Amino acid sequence: MDDLSSRPDAPTISQVADAAGVSRATVSRAFTRPDMLNADTVRKVKAIAKKIGYVPNHTARALSTGRYGNVALVVPDVANPFFPPLIRAAQVEAEKLDFCVFLGNSDENPDQEEKLVSRFATQVEGFILASSRLSEEQIRAQAARRPLVLINRDIKGIPRVLMDSGVGVAEAVDHLADLGHKRIAYISGPKSSWSNAQRRTAVQRRAKVHNLQVLMVPAQMASFETGNAAAPALLDYRATAAVAFDDLMAQGTLAGLAARGVAVPRDFSVIGCDDVLGAMTYPALSSVSNACPEAGRAAVSLLMEMLKTRVVSDVRYVLGTSLVIRKTTAAPPATPAVSAGRRAPKSRTP
Repeated sequence: MDDLSSRPDAPTISQVADAAGVSRATVSRAFTRPDMLNADTVRKVKAIAKKIGYVPNHTARALSTGRYGNVALVVPDVANPFFPPLIRAAQVEAEKLDFCVFLGNSDENPDQEEKLVSRFATQVEGFILASSRLSEEQIRAQAARRPLVLINRDIKGIPRVLMDSGVGVAEAVDHLADLGHKRIAYISGPKSSWSNAQRRTAVQRRAKVHNLQVLMVPAQMASFETGNAAAPALLDYRATAAVAFDDLMAQGTLAGLAARGVAVPRDFSVIGCDDVLGAMTYPALSSVSNACPEAGRAAVSLLMEMLKTRVVSDVRYVLGTSLVIRKTTAAPPATPAVSAGRRAPKSRTP
């Protein structure tokens, strides 16, 4: 057999087929629809293709078949530590079927998100929208054009992967109540976030069960800075504990409290959500753990099934969450910490 890898011209699909003793269609399917072939055949074809340096021409394939070999994943904030594990898991899962993942960052802006989806539409076979900030009407319109899977948006009729953070947040409030806290706060995330609504509702419900007074800090973009800026409101309220929308905001809250001489957990308890920074903060952050990588894998799996069958099912895949207790929670102090020079406002109940 000729050493095709030494030829100056690019190896072709015909050369791979001849070397493997299969048809051109089989080679094509090995890269585009491996589920249609025997696993040994797929391995043999790909091994020979790698040996001779054959790379599938995705552009030509797209023009002739409408199959691009690409999917798009759009997230609202690529810098938030919540998303990198999800993105990586999605890429690994897609690669198993020789798909590439185009990544878009909407920067919490629904207009930018819609622009990204529109631009990607001519280059991808389907979409995954994680924590989408689009309206339900916009999402349904996009789903009518291309296969689409949602992460952490619960819209009936559209396949979605949901992290039920309400369960873990309820555990967090129960934990604070068991420690003896009576006045707590919830530091809200983005107003349009489905996860924020779930977590806020869970705090309100469990606070009511335990007869706790609770302050709802207004919705903000999830960032270290907004968590830091929330510290004065927590102290003005004479709260002794807070649950933050995510670990990034919780980390900012730890810094804001420390800057005001408030020690955690001696003077104040803090719990985050998503558990992506818990082991890296000081003190180690108690946080509601979720399944970011599993969500990425599940979303890609759902999308690939849609691309294979061309059937849209009302799949609602729910992942559980739970509280991980570390070093930022303790019994409340005898006297709540207060911002210097400020009077505490009247209590507010949920």
